[in-house]
Amino acid sequence: MSHAADGKAPSLLGWPDNARQARLHIVSGKGGTGKTTVAAALALALASGGRRVLLIEVEERQAIAQLFDLPPLPYEERKVALAPGGGEVRALAIDVEAALMEYFALFYNLGFAGRTLKKMGAVEFATTLAPGLRDVLLTGKAKECVNRKTKDGNYVYDAVVMDAPPTGRIVSFLNVTVAMSDLARKGPIRNQADGVVNLLHSPDTMVHLVTLLQEMPVSETIEAIAQLGEVGLPVGTLIVNAAAGDYLPEHALAAAAQSGLDETDLAAGLKKAGLNPALATGLMAEAAEHAIKVMAEAECAEIVAAQGLPVMTLPYLTDGVDLGGVFDLTEKLTEQGVR
Repeated sequence: MSHAADGKAPSLLGWPDNARQARLHIVSGKGGTGKTTVAAALALALASGGRRVLLIEVEERQAIAQLFDLPPLPYEERKVALAPGGGEVRALAIDVEAALMEYFALFYNLGFAGRTLKKMGAVEFATTLAPGLRDVLLTGKAKECVNRKTKDGNYVYDAVVMDAPPTGRIVSFLNVTVAMSDLARKGPIRNQADGVVNLLHSPDTMVHLVTLLQEMPVSETIEAIAQLGEVGLPVGTLIVNAAAGDYLPEHALAAAAQSGLDETDLAAGLKKAGLNPALATGLMAEAAEHAIKVMAEAECAEIVAAQGLPVMTLPYLTDGVDLGGVFDLTEKLTEQGVR
């Protein structure tokens, strides 16, 4: 895997200033990088201090419900968590069929007729005939949530966080609205697509990519940065997830990786600490495995930093991914300036 092209500025650590004005935060990442967990932690961090944030999922996996240990979410916005400082996070699992029925009712006055079309299989027919329509409905619903206001003119949500499709599909998902604008020359579909395009290409939107410090996720992240840039959707931040903690001093890493630590000294140290010296052999093997991982991650971290984008780092959750772990990640994001 090659380093980034020469001439890119070094990355910044933490949450950039322009992220604070964004109201739609789109979170993507290679499958398995923990993008849903990171999106949930980001929503909680943005809601901290009394703000109201909506967390949206668009893949119909009910991943948010599972993460928050809730029954499957219906197609409505529901409170799922209280954020530190009194804020709240609501969640919405967008159902494409329900979104299309809502679309028919709002723009074509097809309330009852829309339900009839649903029974006839019109939803599947429409999304098959125009595959881009599915993504227009999903991003269009996100746009409606971002722009929705109360009677006194204030936004209902301070921010909206979208758990978006993985990096392999994120460009087509976000750019399909342009294709739909060309397909539909006029009418509500064209207006809807144009509105989504305007939002996605405005300072109100920021795309964040989640990666692990491993070769394949980092490579796919770099490809996604380039592809998003080509369609005018620059990446806001890179979020390194599940980074290993460094439990050995830097000067000992190389020796540990080659099983070169002094087992006698290690056994003596264990004995002095009141532990069984016989543990030294197994501990050396664990130290070697840890050192190899830390050194490999350090190489990947250099490549991530070379992209010249703001970088935030989240730790590996040793107790597994649960709601407590999400709040731990929320705290780490807050410490890095998310607000």
